[in-house]
Amino acid sequence: MDAVLQRLNLPNLRSALSGSVLPAGILILVAMMVLPLPSILLDVFFVTNILVSLLVLMVAMHTYRPLDFSSFPSLLLIATVLRLGLNVASTRVVLTEGHSGSDAAGEVIEAFGAFVIAGNYAVGIFVFVILIIINLVVITKGAGRVSEVSARFTLDAMPGKQMAIDADLNAGVLSNEEAKQRREDIASEADFYGAMDGASKFVKGDAVASILILVINVVGGLIIGIAQHDMPVTAAAENYVLLSIGDGLVAQIPSLLLAISTAVIVTRVSSTQDMAEHIGRQINLSRAWIPVAVVLGLIGLVPAMPNWLFLSGAAISAGLAFMSYYKEQNQPEEEALEAAEMDAEAPNSDTITLDDIADNSAVSIQLGYGLIEMVNNEDGGLLSSRVTGIRRQVSTALGFVVPSVRIRDDMKLQANTYQIKIGQTIVGEDKIYPDRKLAIAGEDTKVKIDGIEVKDPTFGMDAIWISSNQVRDAESRGYVTIAPESVLATHLSHLLYKYADQLVGQDDVQKLLDNLASTAPNLVQSVVPKLIPLHNLTGVLRILLQERVPISDMRRILENISHLVSRNMSIPDMAESLRPELSGMLIQQVAPLNSPLPVITLNSELENMLITMERQSGEEGLVLDAALSEKLLTRLNQINDDMSSNSKQAVLVVSPIIRRSLSKLIRHHIDDMIVIGFTEIPDNRKIELVATISGDAES
Repeated sequence: MDAVLQRLNLPNLRSALSGSVLPAGILILVAMMVLPLPSILLDVFFVTNILVSLLVLMVAMHTYRPLDFSSFPSLLLIATVLRLGLNVASTRVVLTEGHSGSDAAGEVIEAFGAFVIAGNYAVGIFVFVILIIINLVVITKGAGRVSEVSARFTLDAMPGKQMAIDADLNAGVLSNEEAKQRREDIASEADFYGAMDGASKFVKGDAVASILILVINVVGGLIIGIAQHDMPVTAAAENYVLLSIGDGLVAQIPSLLLAISTAVIVTRVSSTQDMAEHIGRQINLSRAWIPVAVVLGLIGLVPAMPNWLFLSGAAISAGLAFMSYYKEQNQPEEEALEAAEMDAEAPNSDTITLDDIADNSAVSIQLGYGLIEMVNNEDGGLLSSRVTGIRRQVSTALGFVVPSVRIRDDMKLQANTYQIKIGQTIVGEDKIYPDRKLAIAGEDTKVKIDGIEVKDPTFGMDAIWISSNQVRDAESRGYVTIAPESVLATHLSHLLYKYADQLVGQDDVQKLLDNLASTAPNLVQSVVPKLIPLHNLTGVLRILLQERVPISDMRRILENISHLVSRNMSIPDMAESLRPELSGMLIQQVAPLNSPLPVITLNSELENMLITMERQSGEEGLVLDAALSEKLLTRLNQINDDMSSNSKQAVLVVSPIIRRSLSKLIRHHIDDMIVIGFTEIPDNRKIELVATISGDAES
């Protein structure tokens, strides 16, 4: 028996059957329009039509948000086709068998003709017309307009919603999975309202079709009854008009229910409650029910009015007002009790969990409480947009995607203090003032202005935090004013360049390889991991990033590594050997292609001395005495400051033998000084000699 069940594979069989139900149903609907149906099947399908319409209405009323019933447009189309198919089938029966009596088209049509319109076809016509007016003019037209406006506004709001998601993602508020889900929700919402805009036309067309079908049934029935069956006019009218009106009402009531469902869906506001709870919670106000009770009571006291009805309504309204007031008074106590229960169920405050101490963000900004307003806007604030721009800029310059920057508040910090972390390490800290601007004096500025005197957190220049009403005066005196979010963003940019090597891991390198594999799959497969393991390649790229060498040209990196691995080189030596192939991208960031490259050189005596010291030191690297080191660094720092004041950057060009050791020494004291070997300068680049440094530090 088990073998038989296993062979049947019941779950797959059930899935196949459920998947074939809808196509089979559509084929049956089409067949209904072509094949004649007995009256018993008509009754079954009419009852099914009413059942489906009621079910759709109930589901629409119990959804929390429109997208919870995203299949509604398709379901509406199927229900409309079902109703039209029944209209065609019933019309065939009415016209062919209507002369035999009111039961010719089945019991359901007969019941509606006899009970709903009491056998009076004039009343039936008026009832049918009223239902058509309610459906077509009021509900369907209104729902169609709401659908059209909702679709338009949803599409217009999509770019803003996408930007808000990106801002939350960059700020660390959302994870990648949550951001992906929200983007899918936005796309689904746009698709849903677009489909609803078209689906509302189904309901309108169905109402128009019902009118035409009724006219065809009445006129066609009278002609057939009088001409073919020799019936008197009154008898033909009694039979065919009653059957046509009954048929129209049987079809129109489900149509009205679906029109109401459409209106409920498109006017639904997303909430955590269904429609009944949502409406009940908002109208259950004592201050609303009390005036209602008073007005109904006054009307009930007027003579010649149905006093007992109005007074009963006033009493019911007063009772509801009392219940609402009682609930409003007890609601704070209930909320306090619920909060106490949640606190009781919460873990002990003495308990420390991993979430309290762990933060896996690669880059994070901690803000004191005085800076929270910089990220409190709906779009994440100016700070979030500036951080996003910095990430894009650094990612483009260095050739890999800089991780998201998580922005958080930290109540332990002082009000205007911020901290920048790489991993768990604080790499930057300073103060900014959201209501002020940072003013930095220009070269010709001699007038001092009042404010909070500080050092610029990025470059260490003298600066002053001034109030907003001082900005125009400061700029007229030669000061450059910078917004607080720009100060923080510039500081972040400087630190991202400085610690770029710590932001690249094996997962990031694998993404770069996967991207390259789409255009050069054989190159990637032949190099990684056959010639060089992923962790060694990551080490090489990190060393390059330590000195801001971009790693965007992964094709060239892998091609050169394939030639270097046979030499059994260490990771630092391999990175150094790659530099001449990659430094062109670094140089073009310092100076445009058609502009000369500003360079600093060492005179031959000093350079030869450093080469000799490098060779004598061996594996220890370049070791300088304190006096020479101080003179060299002081002179380099002076030249670097002079170049920075002119918005330029110079590079120190030395012999490849001492480049790595000298760069390591200088980087500890001057962050943004670039040191290259003379073999790294492209042959077609022009250079401009800025300074030559000698052993006594004189140029």
